[in-house]
Amino acid sequence: MKKYSSLEKKFTKLSQRLHFDNMSYLPRWIIVIIDFVVLIGAFFMTFLLFKGTGLNYVKMDSIFLYFGSFLLLNLFFFWLFRTYSGIIRHSSYIDAVKLLFSQTSLLIVFIAFNYTHLFIYGYKAFLNTALFINIVISFCGLFLYRVVVKQTFELYFTHQSKDGLTKAIIYGADANAISVANALKLESPLRFKIVGFIDKNKQNGTKRILDLPIFAQRKKIPAVMRSQGAQGLIMADKSLSKQEQMIIVDQCLEYNLKVFTVPVISDWENQKEISRKVKKIQIEDLLNRNPIVLDNKLISSQLKDKTVLITGAAGSIGSEIARQALSFSPRRLIILDQAETPLHHLHLEFETIKSKSKIKTIIADIRNRETMTTVFDKYRPDVVFHAAAYKHVPLMENNPPQAIQTNVEGTKNIADLSCQFAVDKFVMISTDKAVNPSNVMGASKRIAEKYVQSLHLKNVHSGILGTKFITTRFGNVLGSNGSVVPLFTKQIAEGGPITITHRDIIRYFMTIPEACQLVLEAGAMGKGGEIYIFDMGKPVKIIDLAYKMIKLAGFVPDKDIEVREIGLRPGEKLYEELLNDTSKTLPTHHEKIMIAEEIQEEYEKLHASINYLIDISKTSSKEEIVGMMKQIIPEFKSMNSNFELLDVKN
Repeated sequence: MKKYSSLEKKFTKLSQRLHFDNMSYLPRWIIVIIDFVVLIGAFFMTFLLFKGTGLNYVKMDSIFLYFGSFLLLNLFFFWLFRTYSGIIRHSSYIDAVKLLFSQTSLLIVFIAFNYTHLFIYGYKAFLNTALFINIVISFCGLFLYRVVVKQTFELYFTHQSKDGLTKAIIYGADANAISVANALKLESPLRFKIVGFIDKNKQNGTKRILDLPIFAQRKKIPAVMRSQGAQGLIMADKSLSKQEQMIIVDQCLEYNLKVFTVPVISDWENQKEISRKVKKIQIEDLLNRNPIVLDNKLISSQLKDKTVLITGAAGSIGSEIARQALSFSPRRLIILDQAETPLHHLHLEFETIKSKSKIKTIIADIRNRETMTTVFDKYRPDVVFHAAAYKHVPLMENNPPQAIQTNVEGTKNIADLSCQFAVDKFVMISTDKAVNPSNVMGASKRIAEKYVQSLHLKNVHSGILGTKFITTRFGNVLGSNGSVVPLFTKQIAEGGPITITHRDIIRYFMTIPEACQLVLEAGAMGKGGEIYIFDMGKPVKIIDLAYKMIKLAGFVPDKDIEVREIGLRPGEKLYEELLNDTSKTLPTHHEKIMIAEEIQEEYEKLHASINYLIDISKTSSKEEIVGMMKQIIPEFKSMNSNFELLDVKN
């Protein structure tokens, strides 16, 4: 052990002096020279070996002519099979196969020449046996020095940062897992020290892969990991179901073990690309949801070669709708928002995307009717995705006038202009907080929903085939601006505490891309007047979400990071809903999208009430504004808010 330890220290010191990790790859001409040195050595070794037995390797008159031909033909086959094109430190069995082909081809050519020489001159130019041994020694030498270089670099990188590596076990024992292991071994700088594989089929417990043990899954995974001193699990088994992944992650988080994930590896991916994809599992990965299958043909027919306007395009939802809509090749994509900086960032992002679509970036406020009229008149959109809105519950509870002017008046402006300029489809992004609203924000969105529906009803009664008004309603979106995930991430980074409003509060969640995919699908299938609700999966307790995020960050809840309850905010519910009490749902062809059957109101009466609400939002008190909202939305009952007094009066 002492001898090994001293050798290890000497090697480490030598590697530090040489700085192998900063070396450039060897030029090809140097590799060819090294190959030639090996060939020359192999030739003279064979020559001397046979001379010692009293036999001549070469029988032809000029040994130099034979030797020169031997080197030149080797050079030709090196070029033909590109044996010098690989990077030696990353040599693989492919390089061995190339060398084997080049040397075998050389053997065939020289044997053919030898028998031709025998036929013409009556004797062989060289011994076939000697040639064969020469070829074997050449191949072994060429391959051996590549292996030595490869192992030297691997040993150097292994010892380079040994103390800082995360000991990890790879879950899986298939080709996908092996590709991941190989990539991580050659990663620079190293992050992991792989100590073995776990096989869920329990069949390979006595076998090894890459000289590492395979552990049959007879116990819980944390037990296997702790027995090997592993701190991390890399999930590389492509046959795992979502449910199986959830069970494994929960087991690991319970014992404060790190979990990493990697997608299925494609054959064409190189090792650097594979290692980059090995990342810590994210909270989004823990949503127990199956992938969404879209009707791309239907969506494409709605967006391809059309002019698409997206309001609120700088927001998390609006920007993702813009990205996904761009993939369907609209003729023109208009991204509109009043927030200058995030809209500028989106504009810069789109500049890097190669697309035939013309992209127009507009700074404008949807509350300004004149400005929006100019935009509609100039660009004549075919499809409008209306995502612009104020959405933060506590802020809107304190600022009802702004909620009305943006969420109601702004929506009314865009909806009216869609009718005026014959927009084909208007898709409004709403929220589950509009259902039996308990706060000003949710009520303002419900009023906007009712107005949009009333426009459709007006067109139906008038017999006009005008704009198709469609509403989409879903719950919280993981990672969106202002959602709990970025807030919790920030609080964890600052050392805590994580603040939750109530231990029993639950919410529905979906990812931003998932929500926007369903918006596009619903918009494409809508015939007008529908309120589409999405399958949000199972509700999630916010406190459970907080605990999982703390564990994913490598901390212990209520020990390293405190979880503190601060009480419900004004207007906040414990449980969000997707349907009004009086509503029913109808299925659609998409299993994750349903239609809510809401009671629709006549346009004239609602129009008058909404106009009055907009007028008083600019002059009256908060109480008067909210009182009028409650008249328009009778089911609006304030919770944990000063406006609860208005419900008592009613």
